[in-house]
Amino acid sequence: EQQAKSLGHPLQKVLIPKRSTNEIYEARINAVLASHKEQGIDSVAFGDLFLEDIKKYRQAHLAKIGMQGLFPIWQRDTTEMLKTFLQLGFKAIIVCVDLRTLAGSFVGKMIDGKFLDELPSNIDPCGENGEFHTFVFDGPIFDEEVKFALGKTVVKNDSCFCDLLPKD
Repeated sequence: EQQAKSLGHPLQKVLIPKRSTNEIYEARINAVLASHKEQGIDSVAFGDLFLEDIKKYRQAHLAKIGMQGLFPIWQRDTTEMLKTFLQLGFKAIIVCVDLRTLAGSFVGKMIDGKFLDELPSNIDPCGENGEFHTFVFDGPIFDEEVKFALGKTVVKNDSCFCDLLPKD
């Protein structure tokens, strides 16, 4: 919520039940997309980089409801993208890692030049294969930095998560 506020964008939450089927997921997403389509929006932009199966799924899903997918960063070099991200002044922290691919010690690490040096060579710098997930909390398009404190680190199944607690 604080991230959307700092970006100056409205936040529309789509609540998906925990053990949801893909049909339930798509129905919830479709309801939101239908409301946007009624407002004249016919395209959805995605940040996918090179997972062809995900791209095809998104395109097919949107085609069923008369919309199209846009993939503005498709097949860009992920090392160069991350370097540009940092040069532009964005700040991010790793909040989740897939323990099958990356050590839990990466949870809570800031994404910076040092991060790139420490990242194993078999891990995509943008986590495009699901190796890790991040939270972007500041940058040139933010009105102000999203303040947070690191909470508890939790291991569940094959993932390690770090809670971020809101800070005034």
